[in-house]
Amino acid sequence: MQPKTSRLKTILKAFKGKKIIVVGDVMLDHFIKGSVSRISPEAPVPVVDVKREFFVAGGAGNVAVNLAALDAKPVMISVVGSDLGGEVLKDFLRKNGVNVNGIPEDLDRPTTQKIRVMAEQQQIVRFDRESKKVISPAIANTCMRNFENAVKGADGVILSDYGKGMLSDHNIRQIISICRKKNIPVCVDPKIDNFAKYKNITCMTPNTKEAWEGVAETPKSGEAEIERIGNKILKMLNADSILITRSAEGMSLFEKGAKKPYTVKATAREVYDVTGAGDTVISVLTLALSVGANLKEAAVLANYAAGIVVGKSGTATASRKEIEGVLA
Repeated sequence: MQPKTSRLKTILKAFKGKKIIVVGDVMLDHFIKGSVSRISPEAPVPVVDVKREFFVAGGAGNVAVNLAALDAKPVMISVVGSDLGGEVLKDFLRKNGVNVNGIPEDLDRPTTQKIRVMAEQQQIVRFDRESKKVISPAIANTCMRNFENAVKGADGVILSDYGKGMLSDHNIRQIISICRKKNIPVCVDPKIDNFAKYKNITCMTPNTKEAWEGVAETPKSGEAEIERIGNKILKMLNADSILITRSAEGMSLFEKGAKKPYTVKATAREVYDVTGAGDTVISVLTLALSVGANLKEAAVLANYAAGIVVGKSGTATASRKEIEGVLA
């Protein structure tokens, strides 16, 4: 049964001021946009006449920005390099309402950057600066101390794993253990390589592709197969729940002890860009759980928020006012 609109609106109002910790891989997304009218005389490549250039937070940083857009108080635990990219990224996060005191600089690795050159809406080239090595024990210990300080008074925790080395095995176990002892919801947006490491969590939010890859199976069609794979992940991780996001088919929520998954129908009227939709889902889901929503209520609100974001261009966010506006 669909949660009542009045109840969903009450949950939304409670988001304001909630302290949510985001632990994961932050990135700096650098966009260079322009137009192309000629080919270079030096090589058979287009010449981009640059009209606009800007930076936004990507990866786990976008999760934190989503939380701030929902009037929460996000605290970022991550690492950047001792470089200009790191300064630009922290400054962007700070200006968008994210606490960046838990982001140390690592002299031995660059800030993860994705630099995209665009002609109109077409991407011409992307170049990356990054290290995928697991962070050093010293930096991992610093991040863990920062988390232990930040978790005092926290309402929820998100682990946002983009496979860039921020989430070490030891820190994953420690963070989940601390959250369980403090009865704080801990939700995970997984990287396939680390899928099986996130045991005893409140919720994981893989998309369909990630769900199949996470259990090393070839994708199969049909509701029965989705139901089987969702329950398999639930059991494998001993999680309270698994929320599989399924694009136009909505979401499937698997709860420990439930006989059947709960299906949430997609709400997007028009899909323009799915970039960052997963970040929005886990932000709204965790916030809802942090204010006492049950898993079905949290999933429904997350679905409404995702429907808003996919109707926007680029890495976007949804506000509480926007979500309230689309509630039936």
